[in-house]
Amino acid sequence: MRESCGVVGLALTDRESDKAALPIYYSLYALQHRGQESTGITVHDGKSAQTQKGMGLVPDVFKKYNLKDLKGFVGIGHVRYSTTGDSTIENTQPLIVNFMDRTIAIAHNGNLVNSSELRYEFEAEGQIFLTSSDTEVIARLLVKELIKTDILGAIKELMRRLEGSYSLTILVDDILVVVRDPLGFKPLCLGEVDGGYVVASESVAIDTIGGTLIRDVRPGEVIIFKDGRYHSHQLSKTRNTAKCVFEYIYFARPDSIIDSKLVYQVRIRIGERLVDEHPVNADIISPIPDSGITFGIGYSKKSGIDYMEGLMKNRYIGRTFIMPDQNMRETAVKLKLNTIPQNIKDKSVILMDDSIVRGTTSRRIVDMVRKAGAKEVHVRIGSPPIVAPCYMGIDMATREELVAAHKTVAGVEAVINADSLGYISVEGLVDAVGIPADDLCLACLTGVYPIEVPGEICKRHQMTLSQF
Repeated sequence: MRESCGVVGLALTDRESDKAALPIYYSLYALQHRGQESTGITVHDGKSAQTQKGMGLVPDVFKKYNLKDLKGFVGIGHVRYSTTGDSTIENTQPLIVNFMDRTIAIAHNGNLVNSSELRYEFEAEGQIFLTSSDTEVIARLLVKELIKTDILGAIKELMRRLEGSYSLTILVDDILVVVRDPLGFKPLCLGEVDGGYVVASESVAIDTIGGTLIRDVRPGEVIIFKDGRYHSHQLSKTRNTAKCVFEYIYFARPDSIIDSKLVYQVRIRIGERLVDEHPVNADIISPIPDSGITFGIGYSKKSGIDYMEGLMKNRYIGRTFIMPDQNMRETAVKLKLNTIPQNIKDKSVILMDDSIVRGTTSRRIVDMVRKAGAKEVHVRIGSPPIVAPCYMGIDMATREELVAAHKTVAGVEAVINADSLGYISVEGLVDAVGIPADDLCLACLTGVYPIEVPGEICKRHQMTLSQF
């Protein structure tokens, strides 16, 4: 699975400062795990905007440029993995739109479920889209409203029209605007740095530049940064939210604080809960790195079983490794992971991982551990079975590809060639996260969606729009 994006916004209080770009760069570096396809930075100096962006990792893209050329006191940044729109230079962000001597730059984390119908509206008016990203739909809607009203009024109408997940950092000329969708699907947090304020997808981006976390941006909240200050506007409220549970299971860095929860502690509790739900006699617990590490620590702590690495990860393999045939796919797994036979041979091993999607990679890893001499291989998973696709910005799989969507736990156990398989329950996961189930998006685990998706079951969230 892959996340869609990470966003950053920075506003320095000194309008004469021209040093916004470097802290944005470092913040994007801290969010690199959220997207490896492309990255970009836009800054504004009060007179004009400057942008640098390209395909690739943060250090690779910006080594082609001189960040000193980006001069401005306010700016936004983006790292991307595409869920809507092709992986092309045209879809890199921030997306820039010029109109009526004004400039808009937008960085978007999320996915719109009504992107196609909104796009059709503009195309019916004769407008031609330059990208295949749903971010351009957001930009065109925003421009349309800014022609008629002020920034806050335009954002009100924008939120009324958008359906889906979105955390946005926006520059309207030299004014920074941040928006989190009414259900709070994607994380967004506010911090203070020396000389200004920062907003980012995860708190680690704030930590990296020496900032202090103030709080999370609330679902349905808009914050406008202008003249060295910020003003909050709660434009929408829902009875319940729909925060993505996979931020806690997999996507966020363990050292991030997401909606007031330290991700590391959540994952420890998931591992501990797995002991209660799926105990097993074993010699060692070995995580599948990196995502299984913290679960494994929690399982070891609760069970008393030794934590020992049986698999070592090669941290220099990118996501773009070419795998044209089955033999190359097998080689790719071996390039990413290698066994430590001395830690595995003649032992009963518990492998700890975050999820099983198609089951093919899990099978290869189990077979590797068996080949290294394991006596038994038991698999424990830090998420419940994934039975439905995600429409909110996670590149997961189709329902047909999801192994748990059409097989029982015993059937998946056979597919991955494990001696036993144990998933955490939905109830156990919710308890470990510490957020009520009604305030989490559990759609991929339950098949019940928090907003309307054609052909899917919907759990309606009552929304109060009277504050618009």
